[in-house]
Amino acid sequence: MSDLHIALVVEGITDLVIIEAALKAIVEKPFTLTKLQPEATTPKMGEGWSGVLKWCDASGQRHPACLDSDPTLEQFDLLIIHLDVDVSSERYANAGAMVQSMAAQKNWGALPCAQPCPPVINSATPLTATLDSWLRPASRGSKTVLCLPAQASGTWLAAASLPAGHALLLGAECNIRVESSLAGLSLNQRIRKKEREYRQHASKVTSNWSAIKAICSQAVEFESAVLAAI
Repeated sequence: MSDLHIALVVEGITDLVIIEAALKAIVEKPFTLTKLQPEATTPKMGEGWSGVLKWCDASGQRHPACLDSDPTLEQFDLLIIHLDVDVSSERYANAGAMVQSMAAQKNWGALPCAQPCPPVINSATPLTATLDSWLRPASRGSKTVLCLPAQASGTWLAAASLPAGHALLLGAECNIRVESSLAGLSLNQRIRKKEREYRQHASKVTSNWSAIKAICSQAVEFESAVLAAI
């Protein structure tokens, strides 16, 4: 059985850790994961949601067609593009004057686009449309999957690590402070947003994936999209 080759465009390294752990729960066959963004060889794109935005824009300029036919991506069986749903509350100006100007010139989708929560899908849907506008004139194909944790990938880690019924898990997908609050819990439950600590707890995301899906509808969406694509 040959490995799946998966490419990942992600806001940051802690998000990569969580997504990789989730994939280990979802994908039965072995896989190799290649991070396309953030990429050390293109530091000008930076990290965070604006780095994802710049990668999408550059991809659309390089290959103005379906991403499935992009020759620079043809070696991959799956491309995952990640954005935390809390990006729906951002403004282009928060990414700098250049990005704000580009948004107006290119007629990108709206930011902010957050809607009352629950349900979180009401914010995830317009955020998806905004991400698709960053790709124009390129478009997503059947091998491209979006990963939109709500409100952030740290919510998935919280759902995997904390006991059922913990106060931080009540309405977790609508709480933008879950990830930051996880770092402020008592010592035996505390997980700070650092790569080392996320890696120490990543196996919980894999082993407790069912518990995550029970709390996080966007985890269910991600799993369904991955299985449909592979």
